Amino acid sequence: MIAIMGATGHTGQKIAELLLDGRENVRALGRTAAKLEPLRKRGAEIHTGDAEDARFLAGAFRGADAVFTLIPPDVRAPDYLALGERIGEATASAVRESGINHVVFLSSIGADVPERTGPIAGLHTQEQRLHRLEGANVLVLRAAYFFENFYSMLGLIKHQGINGGGIAPDVRIPMIATRDIAKVAARALRDRDFEGFTIRELLGPRDLTHAEATRILGTRLGNPELRYIQLGYDELEKALVQMGVSENVATLYAELDRALNEGLVRSLEGRRPENTTPTRFEDFAAELAAAYRAMA
Repeated sequence: MIAIMGATGHTGQKIAELLLDGRENVRALGRTAAKLEPLRKRGAEIHTGDAEDARFLAGAFRGADAVFTLIPPDVRAPDYLALGERIGEATASAVRESGINHVVFLSSIGADVPERTGPIAGLHTQEQRLHRLEGANVLVLRAAYFFENFYSMLGLIKHQGINGGGIAPDVRIPMIATRDIAKVAARALRDRDFEGFTIRELLGPRDLTHAEATRILGTRLGNPELRYIQLGYDELEKALVQMGVSENVATLYAELDRALNEGLVRSLEGRRPENTTPTRFEDFAAELAAAYRAMA
């Protein structure tokens, strides 16, 4: 049995589906039964509850051979890092209580840095918390910038005719599709061939700038001249709040973009065959374009 936190999210759902495809027994965790229903229909055992509840998590982990963990993002949280602290503490407590031997944790590049990295600072803290667990083998997957982040930019493109954000247009960063993270995580959860505390970076197929990614997406949209505009950090925060993001989260995202611009968030391994994944942004852009065209 393999337990999956965040089984309705971008990465968790894909992990659950891959494991079910391989005829593994899956225990899918989430907040609501309705969102977990497609996995239940495919044969997963579902558990609904709050990720801040250590008792719920311990019960859901108990008897599993391995567990996938993460800090689920909540862009409306009034105090994002405090929420992450509660979930992180509950997760670590549940691992200890349930006696789980193998844990995979979804982290991020930049989690080696303890502060000034926005939401990633919470992942640093959770890595340290999991490192202190006795008797558990932990694999930390430090992933690159998600391709899926571009979904949140489609509204701006649709209504303003531009793409924009706080990251400078010429800053090259590794970008990755969550499906590629899921493949690595599913294999690790199934094979359980990691020992002690291990960190592995996942960097996507190549580094991209936001200007390059915008041109690729624009071409898919029939607008190869689509421009990427860098917003000031204050301007970015205001735009995010208007989109429904809490003021606290908006401030953290602006801090993250600054950290990317200044090179504080970066790969420590450098690009290697072991951390390079196959899905190209050129191919993923077709899915973004389909979502764009489906927008009202």
